[in-house]
Amino acid sequence: MNRSAIRAATHVAAVFALYLSAAMLIPAAVDLYYDNPDWEAFALSALFVGGIAMAIMLATQGRAPQASTRFGFLLVNMLWLTMALAGAVPFAVSSLDMSLTDAIFESVSGVTTTGSTVINGLDKAPPGLLLWRSLLSFMGGLGVIVLGLFLLPFLNIGGVSYFKIESSDIEDRPFERFQTFTISLIGIYTALVFACAVSYTAAGMDGFHAINHAMSTVATGGFSTHDTSFLQYANRPAVLWVGSVFMFIGALPFSIMILFAVRGRFDVLRDPQIRVFAGYSVVFAVAVAVYLTVKAGMPFGLALTHSTFNFLSIITTAGFASDDYTLWGPFAVGCVFVATFLGGCSGSTTGGIKAYRFLILLELVVNGLRRLIYPHTVLPVRYGDRTINDDMQRAVVLFVASFFMLWVIFTLLLSATGLDFVTALTGALTSLTNVGPGLGPVIGPVGNFSSLPDIAKWLCAIAMLLGRLEILAVLVVFSPAFWRR
Repeated sequence: MNRSAIRAATHVAAVFALYLSAAMLIPAAVDLYYDNPDWEAFALSALFVGGIAMAIMLATQGRAPQASTRFGFLLVNMLWLTMALAGAVPFAVSSLDMSLTDAIFESVSGVTTTGSTVINGLDKAPPGLLLWRSLLSFMGGLGVIVLGLFLLPFLNIGGVSYFKIESSDIEDRPFERFQTFTISLIGIYTALVFACAVSYTAAGMDGFHAINHAMSTVATGGFSTHDTSFLQYANRPAVLWVGSVFMFIGALPFSIMILFAVRGRFDVLRDPQIRVFAGYSVVFAVAVAVYLTVKAGMPFGLALTHSTFNFLSIITTAGFASDDYTLWGPFAVGCVFVATFLGGCSGSTTGGIKAYRFLILLELVVNGLRRLIYPHTVLPVRYGDRTINDDMQRAVVLFVASFFMLWVIFTLLLSATGLDFVTALTGALTSLTNVGPGLGPVIGPVGNFSSLPDIAKWLCAIAMLLGRLEILAVLVVFSPAFWRR
């Protein structure tokens, strides 16, 4: 890795931080509107971040290096780290008097769309700070889509999208010009947030809370403006169904949504990962709804409402909760634990292992078993009607192996900080999958991460970033070979 590449990546990160500093003026204006003194904290944060960003940007001006895979990895890591650090400044100087650890944790949780929080008293928190949390989720969700759709497939670390799996012929690509794709992506993403906010308002949610929840819902971020999350709306089924619908949409591949909405390509809806994601979402929701009806005597309609909302929240890694599902019984808790691994589709706002990887892994297992019987048979691994090449197969296996290895490591490290086994196990899992809540009384759906030791919060923040960047994009930067010329 040469110095010009590092300089260029630093320059791009500084430009991005300058945009973030401008975004801080939005919650400043909101606090000023509500006559909350925290507007000064946002104004100072904007000046501080903007000043540093401007200085670095001017100091790193120069000729852009030749595009390369290594430059892509470096840039991706620097952009996410920049967003996390810059996003923490308003938390650190706010009236909530948050420590540096808590500020970094909250910011990382927002930009990675994890939704874990260390803030108590959200219902009385400054409105600008609540909006900043939601904006971090909004920007993080958009960044995740770009990462999954455009960067990861071309960095060959397991991303799958129509940029990668369709014909290489230029006429068959979704968009010949990246600018067209970007405009369409931002337009559809913003339109979904607007539609979600309007729907929440129509379902009975207050306007300010509807805007915040809409940004977090479409980004599958999980940040709520209430300490009790969607327990606040447990008696409003319409609100829960609105949340369920838009979480589901947020978990769909945005490249497919663009092709469907802009070009009227109905055929893209046959993408196998959509069927798999929808299939296991329905199975979990209905199975637990039936279980609650039979075992707890809950009316089936109510049980289906809460089961659908909570399992879509977990599977899409949104992290909202409309009830304490740890009290639903062992079968429901077991389903929650398994659902935490799943995730939505590639090129969506979700985390987790994701549906397309399960499809490819299943093909690999089935083909492996067949080769035991017919050793000389040539069996291609297929994704729908497409053949998956060896590089993609290796990337999927490498990701899954790295995921479980890191899960074990973070579980042991969190246990070493003094956390009980359930908290350590599910804390590591929910951080790597960017789900938000874990299991148990400490970090469960009615708890938060505020009582964790500082070292545990740092570990969880690192795990969130690893999970958000699909693990391999971070690990490769720590390889000695990465820095050799």
